[in-house]
Amino acid sequence: MSAGLFGLLDDIAVLARLAAASVDDVGAAAARASAKAAGVVVDDTAVTPQYVQGVAAKRELPIIKKIAIGSLRNKLFFILPAALLLSQFAPDWVLPAILVCGGTFLAYEGAEKVWERVSGHHADTGELATEVSPEQEKTMVAGAVRTDFILSAEIMVIALNEVIEEPFVSRAVILLVVAIGITLLVYGIVGAIVKMDDVGLALAQRSSALAQKVGLALVKAMPRLLAVISLVGTAAMLWVGGHILLVQLHELGVDPPYDFVHHLEEEAASALEAIGGVVGWLVNTALSAVVGLVVGAIVVVVMHLLPSRKRDAAAH
Repeated sequence: MSAGLFGLLDDIAVLARLAAASVDDVGAAAARASAKAAGVVVDDTAVTPQYVQGVAAKRELPIIKKIAIGSLRNKLFFILPAALLLSQFAPDWVLPAILVCGGTFLAYEGAEKVWERVSGHHADTGELATEVSPEQEKTMVAGAVRTDFILSAEIMVIALNEVIEEPFVSRAVILLVVAIGITLLVYGIVGAIVKMDDVGLALAQRSSALAQKVGLALVKAMPRLLAVISLVGTAAMLWVGGHILLVQLHELGVDPPYDFVHHLEEEAASALEAIGGVVGWLVNTALSAVVGLVVGAIVVVVMHLLPSRKRDAAAH
């Protein structure tokens, strides 16, 4: 009896170790997939705060919460099932082709932001009233969720590409972890950013001189922080977009751009053996960003030549 009990406990211990290993594998794969989507994640974080600019402080977090719920709903009920069906039944060339489109869109978004900075023609988002009606708030949230859908789709497709070789169930669990983890990360950071100035104002009103200094520093740092996030997001979009284009065009049989960048990366790494890995990565990143900027600039030119864009520019 005792032997049977010890045998059962031993079997349970083995199963527990296997389960723990599986959890570790899922976590590692989810982290790897999320890292590849870093550029889109930074952009998502940079875009969202604009939807609560000028809104009363008491409504900032509730609005962000609604956007976060909409983002999670996008990922779990629409994007995730579509991604799993795509990975299971679509031909092998479909996913690289979709990623090429996504990479081109990222490059376009990055190049458009570069053009706005260079030309000084920043998009006018307008100032929101301090008090917004429920209908206005609903419209704001709907617009933010629509924008998030595009960014979320890119995040999930990039993540899917990293785990495409995993079994179906593992793939589904990993993408589920990515969807929930990325949403919590992005909107947790956004919530902290939009409340930073409120925290600063509260500290500035205290009697302590140190608290006042910290509070004023937080208030002054808010615009700079948003500017840095926007700049990093632009650079990340160009880099990630260019890298996606190079790798996925290579997967589709268009080899020269990838081979050229890979050759320069290896040359730089071999020239400085002590830090070859770092130098090689920097060269690859810089050239990927250049590719993203060139491709994005071409799309920007094409988009600005469209009649509808000309009419919008004239009206502005």
